[in-house]
Amino acid sequence: MTGHLHHDLAGERLIDAARDCLVAAGEQWTEMRGDVFEALAARATPASAYDIAESVGTARARRVAANTVYRILDLFVRANLARRVESANAYVANPHPGCRHDCIFLICDVCGNATHIDDDRLTGALRDAANHAGFADVRPVVEIRGTCSRCVAA
Repeated sequence: MTGHLHHDLAGERLIDAARDCLVAAGEQWTEMRGDVFEALAARATPASAYDIAESVGTARARRVAANTVYRILDLFVRANLARRVESANAYVANPHPGCRHDCIFLICDVCGNATHIDDDRLTGALRDAANHAGFADVRPVVEIRGTCSRCVAA
């Protein structure tokens, strides 16, 4: 597999890196955006905007509208702070927000975990094929569904 090395961040280091990336992109890191990112980063599996709205609402002790969370998540995807798992209409925090590349998601049909792998050769070939067919601004979305090794062993 052709990929590249990066260091996955977690906890406060991930939140700090996400904030720094968003501010460097010319956006504000508001309290709500911070709460949404924190709730997303705390999830072990992909989360919907409704899941995040519920988590943030519980933490804030007041209702948070899902459409507000959708707008923030869309911003996070554009800023490379989160990735959208298309087939699940859900999101995961990007554990290395400073690294731009195409992800291939391996999604477990049993536990719902989404693991991402890098294969620049594969996603590059998809980009090349799309460009050859006349597509511009190509963003490969590759999701492979199956059963993860933990669930196979269980």
